[in-house]
Amino acid sequence: MYRLWVVIDLLVVMAFVAIGRSVHDHGINPAGFASTAWPFVVGVGIGWLVVVALGRIGTSLSDGVIVSVMTVAVGMILRAVSGQGVAFAFILVALGFLGAFMLGGRAVLAGLRHVRSKRSLHDA
Repeated sequence: MYRLWVVIDLLVVMAFVAIGRSVHDHGINPAGFASTAWPFVVGVGIGWLVVVALGRIGTSLSDGVIVSVMTVAVGMILRAVSGQGVAFAFILVALGFLGAFMLGGRAVLAGLRHVRSKRSLHDA
């Protein structure tokens, strides 16, 4: 199941990059997109390495917090090191967007699990 969440987290990053480049009129050319995306993609990878090293499966809200915070932290560090912009407002937007969408999916899953467990208790 964790592989699905890795893909979902990467898709969230791709959406974040696409929306950001579009809003700032940078366009979605492949080179520009890759230049903006790679720091966050590396961040997702490191976040997932932490989750796996902790022996977790990546589906809980706390796992989502780890992945989203690592995505932003590593992404911003790599952007700074590579000479890309790291404005404070950008950090807040990244935390908000990536956190909302990476945690949102996991929250929905947790809600569904809760409903299912209540049903199975009720049916028993």
